Amino acid sequence: MIAGLGAIDFGKLGGAFGDTATKPATAATEPTMSFASVMNDLATRTVDTLEHAEKMSVQGIQGQADAREVVDAVMSAEQALQAAVAIRDKIVSAYMEISRMSI
Repeated sequence: MIAGLGAIDFGKLGGAFGDTATKPATAATEPTMSFASVMNDLATRTVDTLEHAEKMSVQGIQGQADAREVVDAVMSAEQALQAAVAIRDKIVSAYMEISRMSI
């Protein structure tokens, strides 16, 4: 689980990530979610986490939230952003490696 992005339910993906005890992974098993939809969901969760941290920061400045809540929200947002940047870097690295392959 990536804390800032929420839990990723690999059971929904099927195949090698799915629950092999109830359904064996076969070549005919297709994921129920595409890679693009998983990345879209992760990006949406990251943006939501960042927006929540921003709202909590404003509430903290206005005196409507205590320091612990603000720090928790900001730390969660920082972790989510670091995870998103790491995922982006891995995707770019994989793309660059594939683009260097000869056909």
